[in-house]
Amino acid sequence: MAIQVNIYEQSKDIPDLPGTNVFHSTELFQILEQTPGYRPVLLVAWEGNKAVGKLLCITRRNARITGLCNKTYAYGTGEYFHSAVKDETIFGKFLSYLTVRFQDDSFFLEFRNLEQSLFGYKYFRQNGYFPVRWLRVRNSIHHTALDKWASPSRKRQIAHGLKNGAQMDVVNNRKDLEEFFAMLRKYYASKIHRFLPDLRFFISLLEHPTRDKLGQIFVIRYKNKIIGGSVCLFSQDTAYLLFSAGMRKSYPLLYPGILAVWKAMTYSRQHGYRHFEFIEAGIPFKKYTYRDFILRFGGRQISTRRWFRIRWKWLNRILIHFYI
Repeated sequence: MAIQVNIYEQSKDIPDLPGTNVFHSTELFQILEQTPGYRPVLLVAWEGNKAVGKLLCITRRNARITGLCNKTYAYGTGEYFHSAVKDETIFGKFLSYLTVRFQDDSFFLEFRNLEQSLFGYKYFRQNGYFPVRWLRVRNSIHHTALDKWASPSRKRQIAHGLKNGAQMDVVNNRKDLEEFFAMLRKYYASKIHRFLPDLRFFISLLEHPTRDKLGQIFVIRYKNKIIGGSVCLFSQDTAYLLFSAGMRKSYPLLYPGILAVWKAMTYSRQHGYRHFEFIEAGIPFKKYTYRDFILRFGGRQISTRRWFRIRWKWLNRILIHFYI
C-alpha cells in the first residue's frame, strides 16, 4: 500500500498517534506552539488508516547577531511503527517534503542527535545535505552508585555544595519559575552559541497536564534565593538535559551549576530512567569548555553526526565538497 504524508501545523488537528519519543510527540508540539519565535510542524506517514511514522520539525527565528534568520531542525530522524515499508524509505519521503517546504524560508535545515549516524544517508545526499561530525555525552544512571564514574573533584564539589547550605528542589509554581528564568536569561545572555526560548516555553512545560512524564524544571536555592537550575525532557528510558545554569561567581563555594545538573540526574534515577544525556556536547575537533564540564560527571562521549543544508546554494555546494 502506498505511503501518504500529511502535515499538521496546529496541535488541535493532530489525531491520536502512537509513540514514546518526546522529540516527535504531540506534547512537545503543544509546548512549542505556545512559545513565541517557534513554529512546529508534524509530518505523519499513513499506510491506509494506520500511522506508520512521524517527524516533528521545528522552525526557530533567531535574532541574535546576524539579524532575523530562520532555522528549521529536527531531533533525530523521526519515530516509526510497524509497516511493510522500510523506515528509511518513509524517512526519505519526510526529508524530500521537508526540504522542498522549508528550503526557501529557512537559512539552515538541520537534523541533530541522530541515534544511528548512517540512517538515511542516501536520502540526505539526494536532497543536498552535508554531514558534520558531532559528539554526544551520555551517562548511565542505573548503576548501584550514581557517581560511580564521576571525577573525584566533582564528588567533592557536590558534597561541599550541599554541606554549605545549598538545597535542591523541583519547580512547582510560576513564582519560582519566573525567578529561575530571570537567572537563566542573564546566564545565557553571554552565550552566543546557545539559544534560550521565551519564558512561555517554560510556563507551558510547567503547566502541561503530562509534565511528570514529559519533563521537569529543577532549582538550586540558598537562603530562599534561586542560584541555579536546570531543565530536562524525558523520553523512553532517557532524561535529556536541555538547559542548566548556576551563579558560580556569586556563590563559588556552593557550586550551583554543578548541583543543578546533579539534581536532574538524581531525580531521573529515582524515577526509573536508565540514561542521562546532555543535549549539546559540541564538535569533536574544537575545544569546548562545557563538554569538559559535563564529562566530569562520568559520562562517555559518543561520536555521531549532524546533517545540514544551507539556503545559499553556492555555499552549500562548497560545504558538500568539503565534508563529503
